[in-house]
Amino acid sequence: MKSINLLTRNLGLSTTNNIILDSVKRFAREELTQYQNNRATPEQTREIYKKFGEIGVLGCTADTQYTMKLPYKMYGLIAKEVEYVDSGLRSMLSVQSSLVINPIYRWGSGHLIHKYVEPLANGSQIGCFGLTEPDSGSDAGSMRTRAVLDGNSYVINGSKTWITNSPVADIMIVWAKEGDTTSGFVLDRTMHGIETPEIKNKMSLVSSMTGMINLSDVRVPKENKLNISGMKGPLSCLNDARLGISFGVLGAAEFCIEQVIDYGLNRNLFGSLLAEKQLYQSRITDMTSEYNLGLLASLNVADHVDQATSHPEMISLVKRNNCQKSLETARKARDMLGGNGITQEYNIFRHMVNLETVNTYEGTHDIHTLILGKYLTNKEAF
Repeated sequence: MKSINLLTRNLGLSTTNNIILDSVKRFAREELTQYQNNRATPEQTREIYKKFGEIGVLGCTADTQYTMKLPYKMYGLIAKEVEYVDSGLRSMLSVQSSLVINPIYRWGSGHLIHKYVEPLANGSQIGCFGLTEPDSGSDAGSMRTRAVLDGNSYVINGSKTWITNSPVADIMIVWAKEGDTTSGFVLDRTMHGIETPEIKNKMSLVSSMTGMINLSDVRVPKENKLNISGMKGPLSCLNDARLGISFGVLGAAEFCIEQVIDYGLNRNLFGSLLAEKQLYQSRITDMTSEYNLGLLASLNVADHVDQATSHPEMISLVKRNNCQKSLETARKARDMLGGNGITQEYNIFRHMVNLETVNTYEGTHDIHTLILGKYLTNKEAF
């Protein structure tokens, strides 16, 4: 089968980074596919993280002695290879990297980096990111979780929900109101008053665990507070993750397009191959065009991030566009395979329902629409 990467034949990677990306591609397709249809368990989750740690992809953009310090373009391309297999598995990679290791590396003390980044990077410990609350989804700034300084500790009370990894997490980045500002804290399981019930019976992203974080008079040492103030802390973490998502969803789209092409070349209808039908070719062409344009856009934004010339609206644009286009691709692919499109044998339906969630989390399509609308008009419509 010919490559569908028409506009990105040469990614401009170094020899070393090409070797790393090829290794990740083999790892994803040989090691991760066994988990793609499994409902997550604590045991499976820890097993996957240890494998991520062994290949060295966790926190790969951080510049520490425990991580690889790769460019963001590589982080995105790694996310794409993992999401080619499954969005839930890529979510696990994104959370540990962008939302847990990243804030500790950027705003944590040397003590916090030494204590937490090594086990997170090697996959022996699992992290989660607590921002969303039961009464504040898109409006994260209205959070009710509170942190109050009491001697040498902060006492934190509140609840977080829809938190990837929380039921099994050893380390938690929790955002809370400290007076009138937002502060970030690093919590771990040695601290009393933490409960993390699982959200069960999900119909999407079943390969990753999701839950809540309930905090009742949790005492957190002062030194576990991150050196960042305001919503720019969590939002900058989310922007890193959103860039990875903009690449990742294209991995799912790539899988769906390849499945559709292969299916059309092997199935006859009304005396000829499906791939010989004009309507079939038209849909493949539309899907492949959107995939290539989306990948080119994300590569461009990643280069800007690596050169420190990016701004948040760039990331909103590619997260919004690529999630929506990849979801549309999966829906079309499901339709083109008819009844076969809903079976595990072809795995398109799983990608489709996963992308429904990815299109929602870390800024819904409509929220990113409003972010871009504000940028273009200088008028806020939230």
